[in-house]
Amino acid sequence: MILYFMRHAESEANTRDVLAGRIDYPLSARGEADAEAVALAFSPAHPVDAIVASPLLRARQTAEPFARLTRLPVEADEALVEQDMGIFAGKTYAEAEADPSYEKDKALRWDWAPPGGESYRAIALRLRPFFARMDGRGEKRILVVTHAVALRLIVALLEDSLPAYPTALARNAEILEVDYRGLGRKHRIASHYYGEGGEAKA
Repeated sequence: MILYFMRHAESEANTRDVLAGRIDYPLSARGEADAEAVALAFSPAHPVDAIVASPLLRARQTAEPFARLTRLPVEADEALVEQDMGIFAGKTYAEAEADPSYEKDKALRWDWAPPGGESYRAIALRLRPFFARMDGRGEKRILVVTHAVALRLIVALLEDSLPAYPTALARNAEILEVDYRGLGRKHRIASHYYGEGGEAKA
């Protein structure tokens, strides 16, 4: 099974340098254009049999151009939602980093949870059933649209590295390809990136 994991395109939260968490920010105008462009560039060379997305608006909007091109429905999976950022949801990075309860070191967030929010450990636990559902599917190629931090933990699960995880993030509209053979193995991950811009921030 080939799984294509895509981070949603640029959202209004990204343009405002805001921690979105589970707040339902839409794509920005650039994000909408990028989602369309990536779908047009990616889909002819990488046909998929199913599309699964986080139910949050920015992920669904990113998946929609792929759905139109492939005439496939977008299936929602709650496991793919972004990290619950608790009291920091909707705050700018500067506001969050000024708060002593915010863990600024990206490498130390495994057991840290924003007050009222969710730790990386908790995200990894909710993602495991998602992979169990993938194990039971018959499709050969599936596009999965999710979020920056969720994708960080997905990569760690695929690399079988937990509790260590990558501190770098996928860029907006970047697609990571993996020949999925079940959790507990170290998978090779390839990147497809069609846009411009620097490293993602989260």
